[in-house]
Amino acid sequence: MTIAPNRLDRPFELHQLEYEEAALRVLRSGWYILGKEVSAFEEAFAAYIGANHCIGLASGLDALWIAFRLLGLKAGDEVIVQSNAYIACVMGITMSGATPVFVEPNESFNIDPAKIESAITDKTKAILVVHLYGQASDMDSIMSIANKYNLYVVEDCAQSHGAKHNGKMTGTFGDVGCFSFYPSKNLGAFGDAGAVTVNSPELAEAFRVYRNYGSEKRYHNKVVGTNSRLDEMQAALLSVRLRYLDALNEERTKICKRYLGQIKNPALSLPVVEPGCESVWHQFVIRTDKRDQFMDYLKANEVGSIIHYPIPPHLSEAYAYLGFKKGDFPIAENFGDTVLSLPLYNGMTDQEQDYVIEVINAYGG
Repeated sequence: MTIAPNRLDRPFELHQLEYEEAALRVLRSGWYILGKEVSAFEEAFAAYIGANHCIGLASGLDALWIAFRLLGLKAGDEVIVQSNAYIACVMGITMSGATPVFVEPNESFNIDPAKIESAITDKTKAILVVHLYGQASDMDSIMSIANKYNLYVVEDCAQSHGAKHNGKMTGTFGDVGCFSFYPSKNLGAFGDAGAVTVNSPELAEAFRVYRNYGSEKRYHNKVVGTNSRLDEMQAALLSVRLRYLDALNEERTKICKRYLGQIKNPALSLPVVEPGCESVWHQFVIRTDKRDQFMDYLKANEVGSIIHYPIPPHLSEAYAYLGFKKGDFPIAENFGDTVLSLPLYNGMTDQEQDYVIEVINAYGG
């Protein structure tokens, strides 16, 4: 039996006819940019998340850098972000000219609130919270710090569609919630797509203007904007998947509960869900000190796996100019050396789950 780390065909097949009908509806409409499909999805997603406004964009990275741009960040400003985040999070900061200030994660892989306050300086303007691997961060603690120091909070919700902290969804705590709908996400499109959620009507309007060349009316450009529009096709397809998102997340949770309950191997550390922080299990991430050996074992037994993520941003070539070196953020660096994502996808059969668990439990370490 061969088990892929992820499969996008299975969730498509679950509702194939609805996806095909939506695609044909768009093709036959003759309207492909900023039409009824985008408006309908924006309204539905805002209602689902519990935000006042949703603005569809071209990607999750666009959501991040435009958010910082519209919040007024510039060169010399600092943004606190966790040191083990995917590099796109940091790019969202630096594309606005601001400087990332890294803080170590806790055992749940999310930013450690206890380490934030000591990183704040007179240049700090915002905190970027990344809800990594599908688990909500401790937003009550983070928002308390942000309010104390009058800081913006931007949430990177690219992996946390539907995740909650104390019953409230990610993307509704801070000033801006940034979402990616990359195909592998829990709420995945069939190409690149993204969005932001906001409560401020003024900020919502600023996003709508900025994404469309800075224009609220054709040929009347208020600002120097960009081209970052969620297209009609992706919006229509996302609207289909959104209707089933809760069920899809519940299925992933069921699979991961099996993993947590039945994987019994002392060579592995299983993921931890913190009190009050619900996960939608974008990834099931274990840790092992002998990762290469374990990956070779899984491969020999035809079980796929992926590393999310091997190189912390502060050690990437792209950010060498920041001057960090190995050892500066040991927790993030240790995660980079030890984390591994096990197979997890909607439509995964009981037989496939059984095989993964059997193979892992037979590993000798």
